Amino acid sequence: MFATRSFSLLCRRSAVLAWRRNTSQSAAKRLDISGIYPPIATPFTPSEDVDYQRLDDNLKKYSSLPFRGLVVQGSNGEYPYLTPEERVEVVKRVKQTLPEDKLLMAGSGCESTRATIQMSQRMADAGADCLLVVTPCFYRGRMDSRALINHYTKVADSSSVPVVLYSVPANTGLDLPVDAIIQLSQHPNIVGLKDSGGDISRIALVVQKTRSQGFQVLAGSAGFLMAAYAVGAVGGVCALANVLGQQVCDLAQLCVSGRWDEARELQYRLIEPNTAVTRQYGVPALKQAMEWFGYHGGVCRSPLQPFSKADLEQLQVKFSSNGWL
Repeated sequence: MFATRSFSLLCRRSAVLAWRRNTSQSAAKRLDISGIYPPIATPFTPSEDVDYQRLDDNLKKYSSLPFRGLVVQGSNGEYPYLTPEERVEVVKRVKQTLPEDKLLMAGSGCESTRATIQMSQRMADAGADCLLVVTPCFYRGRMDSRALINHYTKVADSSSVPVVLYSVPANTGLDLPVDAIIQLSQHPNIVGLKDSGGDISRIALVVQKTRSQGFQVLAGSAGFLMAAYAVGAVGGVCALANVLGQQVCDLAQLCVSGRWDEARELQYRLIEPNTAVTRQYGVPALKQAMEWFGYHGGVCRSPLQPFSKADLEQLQVKFSSNGWL
C-alpha cells in the first residue's frame, strides 16, 4: 500500500514538473524582453519601513512613459536589505498597478540555489512575467562556470516563468563567464542577459555567439546604452531611467531607428549623470535625483547613508552641466 502511494505521488510530482517545464519553455519562446526598463527604487518611510503609498505614486508617474516594463527588486531596489516577505509584497503591489501591456521583471536571486528556486516561484506567484537572477557571489572564488551553469540550469528548470541572467560585477565582484552564458543560452527557459559590466566587446561576443538561440542582451546601464545597441543589444535596464525615463527611451528609439548622430549627442549628455547615480554614488544619489524630478526617492535603508553636502553639490553639477537641471 505504501509503495503504491509513493509511486502515485511520484507520478503526480513528475506530471507537475513536466507541465511547469513545458509552460515555461513555451513562454520563453514567445517572450520578447526588448526595450527600456527602470530598475525601480524602493521608497522607505523615515523609520525605514517600505512606503507603499509613495511606491504607488511613483508607479502612476512611470505608467505614462514608454517603458517596456519595470524591474522590481533589482540592485537599485535595495533588495539585499529587504526581508523575503517584503521583496514579494513589493512585487505584488507593483503587479496590481502595472498596465497589462508592460512586463514585470522581478529580481529573485539568492545565494543558494534552493533559496533562489523558492524565491523565484514566490515571485512568479506574485505576478512576475520573468525573473532577473543575479549571480550568487558570497563564495565567489568557487563560482566558476561549472557552478554557475549548474545553478542557473536548476533555477530555470524549476521556474514557471522565463529567466534573465544578471551579471553585475560592480556589486558582486563576479562576471558571469561568457562560456557559461553561451551554454545557458541554449536552455529554453533562459531568454536573455542583463550585463551591467559595460565591456562592449564582451557584449558583442555574447550577442554573436548566442544569436542563433534567439537570446537577448540588455545593457545594464544608460552610460553605454548606445554602444550596446550598436553591437546587437535589444534594450536596457537603466537606473537613470528612474529620473530621465523619457530621455533614455528616446535614446533607445534613436538607436533602433538608426539615427546614430542624434543618438550620440543624447548619449553624451547622459553619461555623467548616469555615472553619478550608479558607480560613483549609487542608490543614495539615485534617490536624491528622483526628488529633483518629481518622484519619491527619500531615505535609504541603513547601512546606506544619506548624502553629504559636498556630494550633493557634485551630483547637482553632474545634472545641471548636461542641461537636465
